[in-house]
Amino acid sequence: MEKKVYKKRATDKVRFSIGAKLITIITIIVLVSLGSITMLASWLIREDLKIAAEVNNIEANRRSAAEAEDLLVNMRTYSLILLQTLHIIGRDNEAAQEAADFFFEQNQQAAAFAYNLPGQPEHILINKKFFSSRSMDTSLADSFFITNSRTFMQAASGETIALNASPHFNRSLIALFIPWQNGAASVIFSPEKLNESFGSGSNPSYLVNNKGDILAHLNSTVLLEEVNVSEDSFIRLMQESPDRSRQMITQDGESELRLYSAFTKINIGGCAVITSIEYDKVFEGIIATTRRNLYLTAAVLFISIMFIWFFSKSISIPLKSLTGAARNIEGGQFDQEIKIKSGDEIGLLGHSFRRMNYALRIFGRFTNRDLAVKAMRGEIKPGGLSKHATIFFSDIRDFTEKSEKFTDVFGEDASNRIVFWLNNYLSKMVECVEETGGVVDKFIGDAVMAHWGTAYTSGDPAKDAYNGVNAALMMRSAVVNINKERKDPNDPGNPFIQIGCGINTGIVTAGQIGSDLRMEYTVIGDPVNLASRVESLNKTLGTDILISEDTWNLVNEHFLTKEMPPVTVKGKAKPVRIFAVINYANAVEGPTTLSEVRSLLGITVSKK
Repeated sequence: MEKKVYKKRATDKVRFSIGAKLITIITIIVLVSLGSITMLASWLIREDLKIAAEVNNIEANRRSAAEAEDLLVNMRTYSLILLQTLHIIGRDNEAAQEAADFFFEQNQQAAAFAYNLPGQPEHILINKKFFSSRSMDTSLADSFFITNSRTFMQAASGETIALNASPHFNRSLIALFIPWQNGAASVIFSPEKLNESFGSGSNPSYLVNNKGDILAHLNSTVLLEEVNVSEDSFIRLMQESPDRSRQMITQDGESELRLYSAFTKINIGGCAVITSIEYDKVFEGIIATTRRNLYLTAAVLFISIMFIWFFSKSISIPLKSLTGAARNIEGGQFDQEIKIKSGDEIGLLGHSFRRMNYALRIFGRFTNRDLAVKAMRGEIKPGGLSKHATIFFSDIRDFTEKSEKFTDVFGEDASNRIVFWLNNYLSKMVECVEETGGVVDKFIGDAVMAHWGTAYTSGDPAKDAYNGVNAALMMRSAVVNINKERKDPNDPGNPFIQIGCGINTGIVTAGQIGSDLRMEYTVIGDPVNLASRVESLNKTLGTDILISEDTWNLVNEHFLTKEMPPVTVKGKAKPVRIFAVINYANAVEGPTTLSEVRSLLGITVSKK
């Protein structure tokens, strides 16, 4: 029977999965419909749009450059005329004031004018109307010219300089420094109209000086924050290029967008106008056409997918459910419900899977589930390994006497009642072990054997030892709670519980021990025997938790302990030091002496 099942499973191979078939169908539809449409549209239209975009961008750049150049040239020309006029008529008379008023009337975007000639102090003219209409303080002009006194000297050497004055005035302004005779002049003016012109259309522009400072831009924040683009690769290429005008495809450093970028240099102050448009925007027409084709393709795909879905859901859904259940079982989760309603072969497989899961659930109760899963995954290999482990033993005091009382009181029902009572107790003990990272090795009647640092380890023997002692203290609390929850102190079906725990730490051999038919993961060695013997001393010494000297050396700073009289143990040449665990070292509540532990647990010490 087993041979036939094995052969059937070996030959029952899937050549093409349902998922592969679905992927193949959908891929063919997408490649034929969407792929061909996209390729055809790109081949017929893309190049034409590219040429048109290049022409439009360069034309927009030249228009913007012409506007910027007109503004700068006009401001320079009017400034030179004003300088010449003031030079002829003098600057401290009524005619000079009329000349200044005429200058500001003709150039309403001008905010202030200053000039400085050798041998003469700096002279500043203010367009009060400009400042008052914008609620600006005229003293800002004075401080600006004082701050840029060196720029006056640089301009006096024959260089025309354009600066971004926006940060100083908190408003979009440009300062143009102009050489004149042996001195220099400067005019501060607003590029607001130029900013608006630069931002119109789909090809935005901006004006930069020879240092890469942006002078005019639709976004005033760029001007107020003194944005400098000298490190931009396109700006560096422009400054190095002998061409007055040029266009190329560039990439934005921040957003990594591809751009059509063009520049035109202006023969004033080393300025230039940059115009760009996103590369992808050029092909929005193609994208729109492709989008309409995608709607048609989506309709075809939807019909195809709906047909495939209705046809295959009766197969794919049960298979996904079984796959998920298999993964849960692989992870050690045997407590799960598997619901298969299909009446075909998938349903038959589901019923078989359900029976297998039930068998594994039963199996998990008779062995350590975590260890079984680790062994299944190959994480526990055959053979033994030396481990620095902490070994734990515990049992219930006077368990034989309690068992006999169950028999006397309940008769034939004694077995059920004692198993129920014992399982309730052991469940609490197992929780304490597993919460601290330990492994329950086995149950020997009412006794529990567990260890830390074997199948699981914290990576430090001292930490493993701490976890073992911590688990014992948790067990003490659990037993106290079990006893408190007894409704009737004299209930023979729920007798009072006292336990004894023994803990030792040392080098043991850990591995899968047994035969080919049955194996268990356990530990062997002298430290195991000593842990068992230490546990047996609790009743004599009137304690509930005893640890050996080897364990105490690793954890004594974390726990409040009391050294008990040394005992002679079989197999040991010298008496063994043992310690009673009273509480955590930093505990704010609970017992602080061994007498308090005995009082808490109802332990009586026999007097000899």
